[in-house]
Amino acid sequence: MKFAEHLSAHITPEWRKQYITYENMKEMLYSAIDGLPNEAQECHDTVNTIDTINSIDTITTVNEETNECIRQFEEEFFVYCERELSKINTFFAEKLAEAIRRFGDLKTELNESQHFQQNGKPKDDKLFGLFDRKIINERDDRLNIDRKVSRKLHDLKLAFSEFYLSLVLLQNYQNLNFTGFRKILKKHDKLLNTNAGLEWRQTNVESSHFYTNNEVNKLIIETENLFTTHLESGDRQKAMKRLRVPPLNAHQSVWTTFRVGIFLGAFVVLLFNVLFVSLLVPLGHEWPVVVRLFRGPLMIIMFLFMIGINVYGWRTSGVNHVLIFELDPRDHLSEQHFFEIASIFAVLWSLSVLSYLFSPNILSINANLFPLLLVFFMVLFMINPTRTLRHSARFWLLKVLIRVIRAPFVKVEFADFWLADQLNSIVPVLQDFEFLICYYFNFYSITSHKGFETSSDCCISSSTSDLLIRTFVACLPAWFRFAQCLRRYKDDRRGLFPHVVNAGKYSTTFFVVIFSTLTKLTINDYDHSFSNPYFNLWIISMIVSSCYTYVWDVKMDWGLFDPNSPSKEYPFLREEIVYSSPNYYYFAIIEDLILRFAWTLSVSLQEVGVIHAELVTSILAPLELFRRFVWNFFRLENEHLNNCGEFRAVRDISIAPIENTRDSMNIMDKMRTNTGLKYRKPRSKSRQVSREDSNSGKFLKVKPNQSSASLSTNSSISTSNRGNCDVNLLIDPIDDTCELNRL
Repeated sequence: MKFAEHLSAHITPEWRKQYITYENMKEMLYSAIDGLPNEAQECHDTVNTIDTINSIDTITTVNEETNECIRQFEEEFFVYCERELSKINTFFAEKLAEAIRRFGDLKTELNESQHFQQNGKPKDDKLFGLFDRKIINERDDRLNIDRKVSRKLHDLKLAFSEFYLSLVLLQNYQNLNFTGFRKILKKHDKLLNTNAGLEWRQTNVESSHFYTNNEVNKLIIETENLFTTHLESGDRQKAMKRLRVPPLNAHQSVWTTFRVGIFLGAFVVLLFNVLFVSLLVPLGHEWPVVVRLFRGPLMIIMFLFMIGINVYGWRTSGVNHVLIFELDPRDHLSEQHFFEIASIFAVLWSLSVLSYLFSPNILSINANLFPLLLVFFMVLFMINPTRTLRHSARFWLLKVLIRVIRAPFVKVEFADFWLADQLNSIVPVLQDFEFLICYYFNFYSITSHKGFETSSDCCISSSTSDLLIRTFVACLPAWFRFAQCLRRYKDDRRGLFPHVVNAGKYSTTFFVVIFSTLTKLTINDYDHSFSNPYFNLWIISMIVSSCYTYVWDVKMDWGLFDPNSPSKEYPFLREEIVYSSPNYYYFAIIEDLILRFAWTLSVSLQEVGVIHAELVTSILAPLELFRRFVWNFFRLENEHLNNCGEFRAVRDISIAPIENTRDSMNIMDKMRTNTGLKYRKPRSKSRQVSREDSNSGKFLKVKPNQSSASLSTNSSISTSNRGNCDVNLLIDPIDDTCELNRL
């Protein structure tokens, strides 16, 4: 692999601008070489016009002119190299200082946690009065404190693992930049037949701060030792398993690829069978029920396929979705995992549909069991409590979903409002699942021999209760986002813009759904739809909502439509774009506009009465999924560029404090004092507790013993040295030797 490709594949995306601009420097070299023959020829033609100069003088003059051109180019080239070197040194120094400060903070937190563990536990639990209610309550307090300590240790493990990742990224930054300088200067000497590049590298690069500084390697070793000793009880293998990060260019398992191919092939074959059999088996007037029973699961499967394509696009374009969603870089789903899950569900969906169609005449099983079994397996996969079937990804999704439901009572993170936005695009799916629940729990009667019996129009009636339930389901995703915006407004303590204005965008959905419901309730009261005031209000609210959401999509979520865009060739695009072609952005702008107003097609067709409402929904719902699929690309790109502006490459892990530490220590000391014994050995002065009043319950002074095993909180780093090759996790070596193994 050429170094330019290697560099592009292994840089930290958020630091892209801070790396050596290898491609630009290589282009400078080739441009200079391409220009030399023409300039030399011009010099040659000039001297040929002078008859008094012989051929030797002519060649000498040409060589002098060529050497002068090379000398001028080298001056410009090495000035450019100096700017690049200064940029790299400055950025490295900033990140190293940040790492040292972070390491000191983590050591302090670890020291406090271990100090509390060692000094906050009573020595003799057997001396407690087991039947003393007061002592039992105090013991409960101690258990609560222990739980807080356990949570803090969990946070510390996570914080140390992210810190370790940041160190590895910084070490890779050193390696890649030094290799870039060595490669480009070697190419310079080869093309220009000189040793100036080697001399410049030895004089400037090999004495530069980013190359000679070995503190990152020492921090890595110290972090490994601390993590192993204090957080994994000396188990180095377990500690390194927690700390290590797989290479960024790690290939997918061949078995995963094989399974995806097998299940996708099976789904294609089964899908053709479904289409063929559905044409042969008449469904009669029951077809709207069948559509609603199977449409929801199919939409979920399509959504999973699209998310897999999203992940592939983000990964190949350098959009760090792992950081944006704050996923564990050591354990998360790739695009092939999404394809595998979606293809398995697709096979189950196809088998369920075929079984439904064949059941009356061939299987002799009630057809209504198969849609229920399909949904049951999908839900069981999601809530499976065992640590199997991608449990970490499933639990992460469930936790985010719970946070979405709890809005506005919890702090909102990116994954929370991203998932809530996805829910807004699958409202038809939620309504189909509401229909399925209604279908199986409210409109079935169990007989002794015939099994399930149902009416063809169950749960599709236009009764007030049914409409209100569907209205509630349709408003629920918009409410989640509305509540999240208000919570973010409260937390950010900024003006009305952007969060309150964004909440106003989602509030328009409430008006759309409410006026739509009122239109359906009063449909028989008017001769024509346009004579119904609720219908007119519904249309107006749809127009307002579509315009509002479209402008927000393009301007705020994507960061496009910038009137001050510096690009005259590609107007309305931002200064930085991640995806390869500007045409993608213009396609997304037009596509989002068309699909935001796709409801006009639905209203027109239903007013004319040429197509059933369920078929219209079956067409528009996948189109909305496609719109959201495109939206995801540019929304995460915009968030990624925000992270790049802050040079944020790892998660910010906040460590939960042990609240009321002094009070907790006092409680522990009180538990040691009031053991219920009448005669006891006098306490040493270092363990005495002073009280203001025996009934006040306030502890004025506590002097716990200091632990001799506490960690040192200074920022000194172990001077033990080790080769860098064994911690170079995220890049593949270009040469046989490790670039930074030099001290």
